[in-house]
Amino acid sequence: MKISCFTFIRNGTLLGYPYIESIRSALPLCDEFVIAVGDSVDDTVERIRAIGDDKIRIIETSWNEKMIDRGYVYGQQKMIAHFNCSGDWAFYLEGDEVLHEDELPRIKATMEKHLEDQEVEALIFDFHHFYGEAGTIALGPHFYRQAPRIIRNSIRSYAPDGLFFVVMDKNKRGRYPTAALANANIYHYGHVRSVEKMQEKIQRVSKYWGSAPPEFKSYGDVDSQGFVAFDGSHPKIMQDWLKNDAQQSFSFNENHALTKKERGYRTRRKLEKWLGIDTSKKHFRLVKK
Repeated sequence: MKISCFTFIRNGTLLGYPYIESIRSALPLCDEFVIAVGDSVDDTVERIRAIGDDKIRIIETSWNEKMIDRGYVYGQQKMIAHFNCSGDWAFYLEGDEVLHEDELPRIKATMEKHLEDQEVEALIFDFHHFYGEAGTIALGPHFYRQAPRIIRNSIRSYAPDGLFFVVMDKNKRGRYPTAALANANIYHYGHVRSVEKMQEKIQRVSKYWGSAPPEFKSYGDVDSQGFVAFDGSHPKIMQDWLKNDAQQSFSFNENHALTKKERGYRTRRKLEKWLGIDTSKKHFRLVKK
């Protein structure tokens, strides 16, 4: 079994991504790591080269600055890396997502288990979305709770955006992949970067969704419901980043006025509690294995 990991990144240092930690967390698992590195104004490509691992293959790319339709430029960059993978499985990990060292054997065992089962086209992970600081996670239905990150590399698939995969049947119809549980977690730190780095990210990437950069002053200007304390352990590789680069603390704004979307999220959380259902978006069809 050959495992390809892949990702794309641009201005990773400038925008506060823990991309070096992300790459290093997956290297023990994969046989190759394909990285599409966009034309950056910082030291992103130099820092990746400095990792010094022969498994890493860098593809330097240019971004289509005219592509402002719903983040599709992210899908384009994701596909550049994916389409250069040669493994049986292709494992997509974003630049702010990290694997826990304790879960690597379990992830590999799950890929081995389903290697010959063609019905399983993808493996889905549970997500820890850290928010504001390392001790808080988001559980609201607008934060995806599960997502496919491993895709079988012998099926016709593409990426409409950075988040999910679409499988093509007979070159005409697209559908979400059939998936089994990876029995592991993705540790997502995108909302833990410093406020300054988050402001920089918003200013630089909002245009790819065809919108003006929204104002962002702090992590606290949100509905405090839907967030809980994290009682687990972080990947060891994140210790220095969390200490030196992450936002260290925040507090919810007690005077925050709920938006229309936030009122809708509260309603969904009540429905989930009353009916015992999960209303978050799922970009897969779960098969029982």
